[in-house]
Amino acid sequence: MSILLDDSTRVIVQGITGNIGRTQTRWMLDYGTKIVGGVTPGKGGTQVEGLPVFDSVGEAVRETGATASVFFVPAPFVLDAFYETVDAGVSFIVIVPEHVPVHDVMKMRAYIKDKDVFTLGPTTPGILVPGKGKMGIMPASLFFPGRAGIISRSGTLSYEFAGILSEKNIGQSTVVGMGADPVVLTNLKDILKKFEADDETDGVIVVGEVGGEQEEKAAEFIRDHMTKPVASYIAGRFSPKGKRMGHAGAIVRGSAGTYEGKCEALKNVGIEVLNSPIDVLEWAEKHNIT
Repeated sequence: MSILLDDSTRVIVQGITGNIGRTQTRWMLDYGTKIVGGVTPGKGGTQVEGLPVFDSVGEAVRETGATASVFFVPAPFVLDAFYETVDAGVSFIVIVPEHVPVHDVMKMRAYIKDKDVFTLGPTTPGILVPGKGKMGIMPASLFFPGRAGIISRSGTLSYEFAGILSEKNIGQSTVVGMGADPVVLTNLKDILKKFEADDETDGVIVVGEVGGEQEEKAAEFIRDHMTKPVASYIAGRFSPKGKRMGHAGAIVRGSAGTYEGKCEALKNVGIEVLNSPIDVLEWAEKHNIT
């Protein structure tokens, strides 16, 4: 079992005819993802990698039975594409583009508040289930099937943790990029709920970073609801206050979102905080996660 994506999930690619969409579609197909079509307004009736392209999401869903979508559309058009995708009945959406305006993300969050829609991003590398499929841009060669779940605010750090584990034949059940923006569409605790319910995940690694309060809020959920072991790593230990470090969400303002504050919140509820990514191997061995 995996969370959110498996080898039967029917995926469409929005922005499939662009250079990035076309290339990533080929790589997702090569990894075994069940992509059933794509959407680019005005390009309906054409094909990409042998897949049909549709003018609208509604048409794509009717013709292919798609239940999931991955976005490679330009940031200014993400909001309208999102509304269209939700209205077409797609229940899982991965929004890869960065630079989506924060006020657009807030509108999207409000739009799905009472709807059965699960969304990752914006600014996410996506999701990968080793050996089954991926939606997004994660480099498939670094991943190995197993029983460790990974949730990350940083794309490159999710790859690094997976690579460290895979080198020692410790596999991953699902690797999830939740998005690196100040406001994202799904909170950390909602992804943790999925892993807690997954019979084939034995433990979860939360890869966080300075800025925001996702980790602090998730700490309370982990204390009250998680039965599986959780480890955390917080990037940006030496980030100066008020200076953005890499990600739009990785900025410390005043006393909020500091490295020290996040580590304290996590340690206070019994979560093991890793000093270095390599320490994940000792944690996995201690909890017999393979």
